[in-house]
Amino acid sequence: MSLLRIEMLGADVLRQKARAVPAPGPELERLVADMFETMYDAHGIGLAAPQIGRSERLIVVDVKDGDSAPMALLNPVVVEFGEGKDRVEEGCLSIPGVVATVERPASCVVEATDTAGNAVRLEAQGMLSRCLQHEIDHLDGVLFIDRISPIKRKMVLARYRKLAEK
Repeated sequence: MSLLRIEMLGADVLRQKARAVPAPGPELERLVADMFETMYDAHGIGLAAPQIGRSERLIVVDVKDGDSAPMALLNPVVVEFGEGKDRVEEGCLSIPGVVATVERPASCVVEATDTAGNAVRLEAQGMLSRCLQHEIDHLDGVLFIDRISPIKRKMVLARYRKLAEK
């Protein structure tokens, strides 16, 4: 396993719609292992392939809540959102050092393929739901700062630029 370089805000790949992952295989298994290692090293709970410079619909997630195991999902899609909403602070490994309160549906249903090629359907709520939505957004070129008001986005970006100068 090896650590991968995390792309930072401004990288083109973070704003592109990622392409589908065709099928699992040994190369994908290595990539998933490297993504988990990179995510854990950065103290994250989720990582999407575009964040490591690969325009592929692949995410890894480990919310460490005791209710869900670490998971890697290929071609995940949110097929349903719950009715309730939550407002929770979010951060991103590609925008280090800044957080913002983001409103998202409190629950969602995700369909994907696991690394063994099996179809999976996840009914997620709480932090798992939030993390899945955040990572799937990355696959569509959407960042958490796109889900906050323009004024708050301006403040977050100013803070990020200030931190990046150091």
